[in-house]
Amino acid sequence: MYIKSSDIKPMFDNVLVKPLEEEAKTPSGILLPDTAKEKPQVGIIMAIGPGATTDDGKKIPMQVKVGQKVVYKKWGGNEIRVGQEEWLLVEQKDILAIIS
Repeated sequence: MYIKSSDIKPMFDNVLVKPLEEEAKTPSGILLPDTAKEKPQVGIIMAIGPGATTDDGKKIPMQVKVGQKVVYKKWGGNEIRVGQEEWLLVEQKDILAIIS
C-alpha cells in the first residue's frame, strides 16, 4: 500500500517525523558503510495530532509545530512507510528538543 504524507493525520499527541539522514563520513573524512551508521535522532515534523486530553477532560496543547526540526528519543515511536521512505510516528513526550 502506498501512503502519501498528506494522507496521514496523527491522533491525540502523536507526531509524524521524517528522520534526517546522518552524515556518511566521520569528521576526519572516513566514509562509513550503512551498517556502521547510527539510527538518526533528528528529523522534521511533517504532521501533528490535535493534542492529548487528561482524565478530567482538560486539553493538553501541542508544544511542537509542523516544519520544526527536532531531536527525538533514539528507540521511541513506530516506523511507518511513507512513499519509499521510513518515517516515525512518535508521542510528543518522545521529542526531546526543538532545534532552532
